[in-house]
Amino acid sequence: MSANASSLSDGEAGELALHRFLHRLIGDLEQARDVDRLLSFSLRSAQAFLGAPHVCLAAAAPGESQVHLRWSAPREAEWDAALLTEFLLGRNPSTPRDTIMAPLRRRHRNWGILALRRPDGRFSRAESRALARIADVLSQRVHFADRERILDVRTRIDRKIMQQLDPKDLVYHLLDGLRSLTQYDHSSAVLMGDDDGRELVLTAEQIAVVKLKSRRIGLTLPLDDELRRLLTAGVVYGFDRAGDEWRVWHGGDAFPLARLLDYRRGATDADDAPREGALLCAPLAVRGRVLGVLKVAGRHAGTFGPYEAELMQRFMPDASVAIQNAQSMQALRSRILQAERKHVLADLARGVSHDLNNALGSMLPLVQQMREDVAAGRIDARAFAADLAQIEESLQVCRRVFGGLISVARGSARPGGEANVRLAILGALSILGDGMKRRGVRVELDVAERLPAVRSGQGDLEQLVLNLASNARDAMPDGGVFSVRAWPQERGVGVCVADTGCGIPPELLSRVQEPFITTKQEGSGLGLAICRSIIWEMRGRMEINSKPGEGTQVVLHLPAAE
Repeated sequence: MSANASSLSDGEAGELALHRFLHRLIGDLEQARDVDRLLSFSLRSAQAFLGAPHVCLAAAAPGESQVHLRWSAPREAEWDAALLTEFLLGRNPSTPRDTIMAPLRRRHRNWGILALRRPDGRFSRAESRALARIADVLSQRVHFADRERILDVRTRIDRKIMQQLDPKDLVYHLLDGLRSLTQYDHSSAVLMGDDDGRELVLTAEQIAVVKLKSRRIGLTLPLDDELRRLLTAGVVYGFDRAGDEWRVWHGGDAFPLARLLDYRRGATDADDAPREGALLCAPLAVRGRVLGVLKVAGRHAGTFGPYEAELMQRFMPDASVAIQNAQSMQALRSRILQAERKHVLADLARGVSHDLNNALGSMLPLVQQMREDVAAGRIDARAFAADLAQIEESLQVCRRVFGGLISVARGSARPGGEANVRLAILGALSILGDGMKRRGVRVELDVAERLPAVRSGQGDLEQLVLNLASNARDAMPDGGVFSVRAWPQERGVGVCVADTGCGIPPELLSRVQEPFITTKQEGSGLGLAICRSIIWEMRGRMEINSKPGEGTQVVLHLPAAE
């Protein structure tokens, strides 16, 4: 027994010793944020203060009544699990004289037990009361650490919202935040509503119970009037499984919603995850419109309580606004990108019309001359063959230009997925290559044979390369060198597009990616703005380096397709 423990029975002296210990413990834990470290430090401190050879922390997993040892000193010490469980359940078990216990509260409910044992000895009532006060302090510090984690999650989500992420990226950040807030042990998911509010689509899902990717992404769930009413009520619903049915413990009568979201009813061991034992459902709605549902699942009934439901309720408005803003931003980007693409394609068409006119113009007099020769009987086989070869070459030019334009038009109509960098580069040069050659521009290619597919639609990628190539062409009206390199990177593909043209003035270099900023007399200022939008959609990076009179170099870092 320590000196502190022996003094606890000395009335005021013992109270003063306990007060000093608690004051020191609170100071030591003031900046603690990691709950596990906080607990282990506090237990060692209590063990030393009360002079107990054996100490342990036992806690019950969410939804379970049986406690398990989380920390013990010494490690080999054995503890009566049944005794600890009875104490946690509040059944006032008969406790041996060599043991004292105190409950630890977390998330507004009894969560664990702090137990000390003194073999071949006994504890006084003063020591038992001291342990209870230590447990109260420890419960308060755990609550404070949990609250700080909530604030950190909210701050992190707010930061992601400000970054204007793609909706799919944003929902996965939301799921990460829910994992930290609710500490679920099964899964979480985001189901998005369609424009008509007639169905939910499983957009994102994280499964904690097994280390597998969800096999249900894209699953559609139909909505009727009753379900739409439940989803626009602004209430978080809590359910626990009771056999094959659900018991509602929060939010009111919402059995249809529980059955709708119980899409693992027939899950087996071979499936992606077993069926859930508890659900928290936070509808996301704005002005009566169903945006979607945040769903958090636990393995066992009783996993969640009012504390977690309140967290979800506080989290729900921010998530609704964030997803609505992300969807609106994505729709706006899509419309702007479509309009800008049409504008630039028209600009490209005007640019290649000169090449087509030259090709067609060179064919017309040859055809007319050949027809006159045939009519007059003046057929020279060698001259005839040379004229046909020239006509064939001009037709190949037309075919390459039209083929490239058609490829871009077709590709731009396809949704995002996987894109081939090599094909995009060759397609752009099929459109612009002949025009560059006539301007005296030498084209240098260094493109690796094997490049991973990148995360983009083929049309978007071809549009990106076309814009950069046409900018390089226009920067070299009197000739120069246009070079393209492409190489595999650790997580994608690197592309470098460079020219030896006029370059970009320093005062405009930081703004050339903004719409309507251009160095050309007749330019629209949309080319690099489109490139920025496409790179943004791909979640890649674009770096621009330029010196007036020396040329411009654009380096792309394109992430690999998933």
